[in-house]
Amino acid sequence: MPRILGVDVPNDKAVWVALTYVYGIGTTSSDKILNDLGINRTTRARDLSEEELARIAAFIEKNFVVEGQLRRQVTANIGRLRDIGSYRGLRHRRSLPVRGQRTRCNARSRKGPKKTIANRKIARK
Repeated sequence: MPRILGVDVPNDKAVWVALTYVYGIGTTSSDKILNDLGINRTTRARDLSEEELARIAAFIEKNFVVEGQLRRQVTANIGRLRDIGSYRGLRHRRSLPVRGQRTRCNARSRKGPKKTIANRKIARK
């Protein structure tokens, strides 16, 4: 299993798919990397030579923010929004949808499982 920037990429996948296992690299970035380095995108990851792996890793290091550095950057951005008290920061703090989605129904992935309130009908009276 080849390692690129500390991430084990799968052997049996094409290189353009295997690169997407690195946090911060999607399909478009993967295609750009392979085109700039002149590597065939349909080559399997196991067939890459050590020299090609080193070239890919060096190119990514130079041109992209990935993995731990990107995760820290995203966390810092969210922390900044919380600290300045913006609306988006408040939504992050309350674990509610940030980008304008409705919460009356279908926000369970963000809000978590339902919290049943006992005797709700009695409380309304």
